[in-house]
Amino acid sequence: MYQLEDNTQKTSTSNKNKRIAKNTLMLYFRQILILFVSLYTVRVVLDVLGAEDYGIYNVVAGVVTLLSFLSGTMASATQRFFSFALGRNDKLQLKKIFSVNILIYVFIAVIAFILLESIGFWFVKEKLDIPPDRFEAAIFIYHFAVLNFVVTILTSPFMAMIIAHEDMQIYAYVSIIEAVLKFGVVFLLMYINADKLELYGVLLFIVAAISAIIYISIAFKKYEECQFKKFYWDKKLVVEITGFTGWTLFGQISTVVRNQAVTILVNQFFNPVVVASRAIALSISSHVGVFANNFNTSLYPPIIKSYSTNNKNEMFSLIFNGSKLTFFLMWVISLPLLLELKMIFNIWLKDTPPDSVLFSQLKIIESLILAVSLPIATAARAPGKMKTYELTLGVIQLSIFLFSWIFLKMGYPAYSVFVVGIVINIIMFFVRLFIVSNLISLSVKEFMVKVVVPIIGVIIISVIPSYLIQQILPNGIIYSIIVILISVVTSSIAMFYIGLDKYWRKKIIGFVENKLLVFTKK
Repeated sequence: MYQLEDNTQKTSTSNKNKRIAKNTLMLYFRQILILFVSLYTVRVVLDVLGAEDYGIYNVVAGVVTLLSFLSGTMASATQRFFSFALGRNDKLQLKKIFSVNILIYVFIAVIAFILLESIGFWFVKEKLDIPPDRFEAAIFIYHFAVLNFVVTILTSPFMAMIIAHEDMQIYAYVSIIEAVLKFGVVFLLMYINADKLELYGVLLFIVAAISAIIYISIAFKKYEECQFKKFYWDKKLVVEITGFTGWTLFGQISTVVRNQAVTILVNQFFNPVVVASRAIALSISSHVGVFANNFNTSLYPPIIKSYSTNNKNEMFSLIFNGSKLTFFLMWVISLPLLLELKMIFNIWLKDTPPDSVLFSQLKIIESLILAVSLPIATAARAPGKMKTYELTLGVIQLSIFLFSWIFLKMGYPAYSVFVVGIVINIIMFFVRLFIVSNLISLSVKEFMVKVVVPIIGVIIISVIPSYLIQQILPNGIIYSIIVILISVVTSSIAMFYIGLDKYWRKKIIGFVENKLLVFTKK
């Protein structure tokens, strides 16, 4: 009897691992395509708009993004409750959760619109440093950025449902369509005779609207709980979701302050070209970070479902292996960028804004530190007790803005805000780990031994030879390509032999052997 249960559990775990691997590969290849499209898009947009207009768009859109915590908070809450109900196979509860969330999302969209078109509009008009000749264009794109944001809020519950069902192929395909549409935007910018900055804002809104229609249509057709056959109202569930959301809200606010408010702060101390350099750095790190975020997206449902069924051994395994793999997926891309970003920028951008390379390198380092924490942050949401977690980490995150302001006020250069972010993210990693260990009985010692030590080993083994070879070789595109290839190879070897345990090495070798066997038979 016990042997049968053990075999059933192993089969279940194996199926989950296969599903996670399949979803990760789908999202990984999707992101590679999106990365190349996005990099080219940024290059053309920067060239067409110019550094000044590009900086203006990012600082104006940054005001709207300051309220992104509204959709981000609800998306986190929605994802947690959807996955919890699916883990217990409670279809009635799932329908109730969806009905309640739709109502809350509509309420949030209305509140966001009112705040952005009142307080936000006043801030853009009165407080942002915008050149007089571009003021009208900045106001125009602000209104479309607001509409873009509202559409994003209303789309979020449908995206959350797709992810909770672990239908990552749908998420991947729609994201690719969105990337292709944005790719088309850059060509329209070049050939349509209009104010390029205003046209850019309008076209991005159209892309967001098309994506929203696709997501909503698919969810409505595929999932019974999204078809509005009956509206459910559950006061207790509303209280539970809003309670979870309330504390998550504070954490999301601090995350927005970490990025967007600091961008506005840089705008107050430096010219739009420096803001453009920061915008490029944020764009680079976000695109690289998406590789880690995509993997964590595929981990989110199984971690929550494992907790909902009280399968803690499986949850801990997902956290340990997920934290390592999240970092590795990002590291194999990040190391070549850290070493050869200057050469890549020279090819990618016609006119590279000053400080873009340094800003991007520092931001990538900050994102790598955060990547290790993503599965831990997911696990923190499983019990639904967010007060201590969000309050503590939120206060620490807010200090990034405070210390950035202090250093800039003291006359430190613009890159100091990135150094502040790196130091505080290291502190946040350890604080997050200790809080989550108390929430779900996760062993801190075991996490350090199974995750942190192998990651440090991989970093040392891959960085030293790659850096030494870079210093020995002369400058040139061919030599830079050699350095990139060597860094990828050394990272892969280090990750395989040092980063992965025997179980995962055996699984990978078996997978490769099976694929080679199939190929040779053909």
